[in-house]
Amino acid sequence: MSQLDLNFGKVAVLMGGASAEREVSLMSGQGVLQALRERGVDAHAFDPAQRDLAELKREGFARCFIALHGRFGEDGTVQGALELLGIPYTGSGVMASSIAIDKVMTKRIWRAEGLPTPAWQQVDSEAATRAAFAALGSPMIVKPAREGSTIGLTKVMTLDQCDEAYRQAAHHDPEVLCEQFISGDEVTIPVLGTGPQAHALPVIRIVAPDGNYDYQNKYFTDTTQYLVPCGLPEGEEAVIQALVLKSYQVLGCRGWARADVMIDARTRKPYLLEINTSPGMTSHSLVPMSAKSAGMNYPDLCVEVLRHAALDYSLETTGLPV
Repeated sequence: MSQLDLNFGKVAVLMGGASAEREVSLMSGQGVLQALRERGVDAHAFDPAQRDLAELKREGFARCFIALHGRFGEDGTVQGALELLGIPYTGSGVMASSIAIDKVMTKRIWRAEGLPTPAWQQVDSEAATRAAFAALGSPMIVKPAREGSTIGLTKVMTLDQCDEAYRQAAHHDPEVLCEQFISGDEVTIPVLGTGPQAHALPVIRIVAPDGNYDYQNKYFTDTTQYLVPCGLPEGEEAVIQALVLKSYQVLGCRGWARADVMIDARTRKPYLLEINTSPGMTSHSLVPMSAKSAGMNYPDLCVEVLRHAALDYSLETTGLPV
């Protein structure tokens, strides 16, 4: 990639923010910032929790790399502000971002499109959580509908665990999702690109201690194994990549994302869990790991994501004065 290709103008790396994933976002953002600077990009850190987004316009930023995770960064809110400012940004647009952060809405669309996702119920009380457990069976996953990084998630094995599981999830979000647990291989698959050029990267199989891929094991331990090549049976990886690519496209995602999938150990059927439209970019993150397996190093991955920065609408297309 030539230096001319990297003439992106002044670039803001949005990191930190006000979500429960602020700590991880700061780690992602610092990694992206360093990588872009290594490639000669005029990149600068920008924390929306500490600065007004209007400063982006006043200071002449031409593009934004969104390294924010969770609410107020991955949910369409920052994307909408950048649309109003007219500053192209990485990742999905307003609608796809706001849908993808909401696991219930995502599952509804996937189900409507005929894509497999575990059975679920949305609940609003401890009693409803217990009723969901009776319907969905054990084990059952209870989690906030609009959080990431397994924050507030509990694997419920018995009825008497339901009340506390609901309270933990509701602490982070009044919308709580109860989901059938799929026992089997846990995999994750990044997607890069937009429209017909979008393509799935290699599948990563995750082997966590005691099958517990929680927040601590995601970011702060080295005991979780990430297998790429994934070692799945012949032909299975391609099927999962095709499924994830379709799940990305039906939500209207663009730029990049990463989908999490469970493969039923008995039937080998894959089930879509969720899709992240602003994936982690830390030293433990999975998109860089998959990209490396495909021959793309971390700085080149960051540049490729930045290259796809875009707006849902440009002022030129609205008929309004520019």
